[in-house]
Amino acid sequence: MKVMFRLVVWLIMIVGGIWGGLLLDRVLFPLIYKSVTAHVIGFIIGLLLLNVVMAISRNTGRTLAKLGREGELPRMETNRLVTEGVYKMMRHPMHLGLLLFPFAFAFMAGSPSFVMIIAPIEALFMIVMIKLVEEPEALRKFGDEYRVYMKTTPWFCIKPSCLKMLLKKVEKNDTKT
Repeated sequence: MKVMFRLVVWLIMIVGGIWGGLLLDRVLFPLIYKSVTAHVIGFIIGLLLLNVVMAISRNTGRTLAKLGREGELPRMETNRLVTEGVYKMMRHPMHLGLLLFPFAFAFMAGSPSFVMIIAPIEALFMIVMIKLVEEPEALRKFGDEYRVYMKTTPWFCIKPSCLKMLLKKVEKNDTKT
């Protein structure tokens, strides 16, 4: 149920962002709204950004699947706190990648209003949800172990070494991260 709810929220954010951005563009950016060249360039930038988002999601998801599960669990569930690999450097590496998701679709839609107004609001919404939903969930699930992890590990890390590790390909059957 939680997964389905999150997917619906993502769908609303993306579709709503595109729709709202294009409506605003007609008023705020009419020249860009009508420019085929701007849309093509934006689409290419968006595809490149989406590729980064997907690489981060794939790599962090594989790490969680390998190290965060003991026994039989439903897909996308964990029962072990992962503090290895990129999770040693930041608590929410997957979310760092997902913060770029609205921007990728904003560029692909060719909407300056979505890029400059709506996507930042959606990213801020995601940060609030991490604070209000993800962190309390992890505290309930992992207790004191997570409290210690919180004290030693930041939410995000954008140092080049962290970003390099975040984008480093994690193989499905690789036991090291």
